[in-house]
Amino acid sequence: MAATVTTTAPSPIERGVAPLRAGQGYSFVLRRLHSLSGIVPVGLFLIEHFISNAFATRGPAAYSKQVELLSGFPFVFYLELFGIWIPIAYHGLYGFYIWYRGDGNVSEYPWTGNWLYTSQRWTGAIAFFYMGWHTYTMRFSGIHILTHPGAAFGKVQAEFQSPWAVAFYAVAILCASWHFAYGLWLFAAKWGITTGDRARRKFGYVCVVIALLFIGVGAATMYSFLTTPLQPEDTTGTAIVMRQ
Repeated sequence: MAATVTTTAPSPIERGVAPLRAGQGYSFVLRRLHSLSGIVPVGLFLIEHFISNAFATRGPAAYSKQVELLSGFPFVFYLELFGIWIPIAYHGLYGFYIWYRGDGNVSEYPWTGNWLYTSQRWTGAIAFFYMGWHTYTMRFSGIHILTHPGAAFGKVQAEFQSPWAVAFYAVAILCASWHFAYGLWLFAAKWGITTGDRARRKFGYVCVVIALLFIGVGAATMYSFLTTPLQPEDTTGTAIVMRQ
């Protein structure tokens, strides 16, 4: 008797991003919160931070006034704690957990997807560690810029005297810009906002423009700190503008 062998062709690899689906336990809720927190409030904070820093392009006095404005909000400590630091900590740490667990098997994605997946993880990691370092240097070492906003411009310039700090700032701007822009693309795909390859491709172009815009604003801000004459770290709350 001739043996009959039945072969099953392997299923084709589906392109695109799988939507978030309800899973067992708390996994679905945690992943939803992780995806959402990257846009609100972390993404909104990133936008605000880039805009506030861009006031440096108008000079030390304008930058100091912007710092003074933000530090003057009522309950600013709790606003930052619950609106910025806790969401950033959750988004970053849970992102590391997803990376560690290998959630979203990259071997099943097309080649481009492998690079995008890897870039999103590494840019997120670099941005996360940068924010920790930046928060420590700006808030917990040296003069306190929230109570002495006039020192803000000079304090950033003092950091920029180190080439390593300048390089870290530049890399962080690139990483944060890309991570946020591609995160927007992933959010729209996973939450069903963009459906189909055509819609995702078009929105991808928009996200590339967003990334380039952030990078441009960050570069212009750094250029202002680097080219403006060094400002003293004034402790009186008023920026001192040195004249050439």
